[in-house]
Parts: sequence; structure tokens; C-alpha cells
Amino acid sequence: MLSLETIPAVVYTDPWVLPLTERLRMLAAGRTRVAYFYERADNSTFRYRIYNMVQVINSANLGISASYFFLDDLHRLQEIADMADLLVFCRTRYDNRVNHLITAFRQRRKRILFDIDDFVFDTDYVHLILATLDMDLADPNIWHDWFSYNSRLGATLKLCDGAIATNTNLAQKIADFAEIPVSVVPNFINLEQLELSDQIYAAKKSATLPWDGLIHLGYFSGSPSHNKDFALVAPALESLLEENSQLGVVVVGYIEAGARLQRFGHRVQYFPFHDFINLQRLVGAVEFNLMPLQYNEFTNCKSELKYFESAVVGTISIASPTYTYACAIRHGENGYLAQAHQWEQVIRQAVSQFDHDNEMATRCHEDARAKYTWFNQKDCILAALGL
Repeated sequence: MLSLETIPAVVYTDPWVLPLTERLRMLAAGRTRVAYFYERADNSTFRYRIYNMVQVINSANLGISASYFFLDDLHRLQEIADMADLLVFCRTRYDNRVNHLITAFRQRRKRILFDIDDFVFDTDYVHLILATLDMDLADPNIWHDWFSYNSRLGATLKLCDGAIATNTNLAQKIADFAEIPVSVVPNFINLEQLELSDQIYAAKKSATLPWDGLIHLGYFSGSPSHNKDFALVAPALESLLEENSQLGVVVVGYIEAGARLQRFGHRVQYFPFHDFINLQRLVGAVEFNLMPLQYNEFTNCKSELKYFESAVVGTISIASPTYTYACAIRHGENGYLAQAHQWEQVIRQAVSQFDHDNEMATRCHEDARAKYTWFNQKDCILAALGL
């Protein structure tokens, strides 16, 4: 594990926090103007599907400008509709305010698209979603909330002229549901994330040995709904820690590793949820990133972001063979794939083949930079927008 002191923590503030006047100025800067809309900013979907897209468009210097707006900005609805040539909703639930925004763009004969990064718009799949996320299926409020959430997203989606998805599997689900054309723009690494990741990768390549003498297996949870996913790999971790005293485990985020792993003392480390910039320090500090996922129609629509965010800092992934992971990872070349019953076997294989000047880590890094960085997404984004 690379010492975290090697790369100091960054003083983090959300880079997208700008006053409305500045965001309107951003929109007005180009001859062709794209307005992205999201209910309110967050560190996950908004960052990947709006902030990152706007960053790429505005960096391209092609006379196309983009900006982003929220529910709290809709007192300027008519001004936004006058100024923008294209509206892109991102994961926005239908309500009266959204209806007014759609109406304003329709009256001006302007196109409307819908961008979504998860299979959460079709109520036929709510039961599967709740079971996958380990929700309390006996709680009627959970059923109410999730049926409402999916149906309102689906309602907005069906009012749009086209859609944008993160992968082809999700795109097909959208096309089947809404019967509109769908393009694909993958998730990717933005400028701020890449700058620190490059520093981490360079430090990792120059390090000779793990600072504490262990090979570390990391599990990084961005939400508290991954209990069933972690359960896929927890028995293998216990067995391997028992077998090999040179292994360590790093758990980051909302997951508790449980009492069965706590008995290994300092070899199992816990860190709280981190912002997306400083999280790269922790991902880069481990040798392997574990990405267990249940295999079903919901998880097969998820993005490969955990793969490329670890690959760019030279950390090797071991993943469940869901649709996007199986597309991104070539087993034995730039990572490993493990069926539910294979986790112990595949982790053992990966550890036995690991060497600290590892060619696989280099291939991971090169793959992430070639496919999933902000500077190589322009053509894909503009094609999806029809620009």
C-alpha cells in the first residue's frame, strides 16, 4: 500500500458551486447553447452526467457553450428557454415545474433530451431494484418512494425527443421503454480528478515496496446499499486473510466489514466516505480494487466507473462479470473477472501473479487514459447531442 503521506490530501470544495448569473453567462458564451437540467447538484450523477459534460463542451472551443440549472433556478425559466438551443434533462422526476420547462422549450420548437445513468425508470423492475439494494421489502413507504421515483423519471423520459445512456445495455432498456432514439456517452474522469490521479500514479510507479509490507485488497462503497454486493466477497476475504499473512484489506465508505474480518486487527483498515478527488488517494494506495456486484438486469445497466477510476491510478480491478465490467476488463490482461463462486480462487490467482513493477497496472492506466478521460470525449458527447 502506497503511503497516503506520499500524496497530500487536497483541500476540497465542490467545483460546480457557481451563482446563477455565472451559469447564465456560461450558457450565453457560444453560438450554439446547451442547457443541462438536474434537480439539485450532488457528488455522483450530477458530477458524471452534467458537470463533466459541460467541462468538455466548454473546453472544446467550437462555438458551443453549455451550462447547468436546477429546480431553484426556474424563476428564470423563460430566460433559459430563450437562450438555450437544446435542453438536456438528467435523471429528473416529472412535476409541474418540469412540465413548465418542457412547455417553454416546446413552444420555441427546441429539442429536449434525457440523460440517465441507471435502470430506474420502469416500474416493472422496482421489485428487482429493491431486492438488489437490500431494502426492507416489508416497509410500504419504501415501495411508495421507489414506485414514485421510477414512474416520475419514466414520465419525463417519455416526453423527450431522445435519450443518452452510459452503456449500450442501458440504452436498449431505454429504447424499449420510451420508443425514442438513444445514444451512448460513457462516464469518464474529469480534469480535477485526472490531475491528482496522474500524481498518484507517478508516485506509485516510483515506489519500490508497499510501505507496510502488505498487498492490499480495497473495497470502495459510494452508498450504503451495497451490503449484498460485499457479501459476495466477504467469505473469500476471511479465508485469504487467514491463509496469507501478507494480505491486507481496506474498506472505504458506508460498508462495515463485520466482526469476521475485525479479528485480523491492523490488516483490515477502515476509512469514511471521501470526496471524489481525495478518494483517488485511497484507491491508488491499494494494489487491487474489488468490485463484486450481483448479476441481474439492474446491475447489468450500471457503469464501469469503478474500473476506470482505479485503473487510472494503476490499481488492478477484480470484478463481477456484469455487462460493463466484462466489456471493460480483459481477464488476465487489464484486470480479472470473478463469478460469484470464484472470488477466492481469482483473488488468489491475482495476488500470486502480482509484482510491484506490474505490467498489468501499466496496461490499466493506459486503458483508462485512452478511453475514459475528459479530453477524449468531445466527439462522443457532441454526436449524442446532435451537434
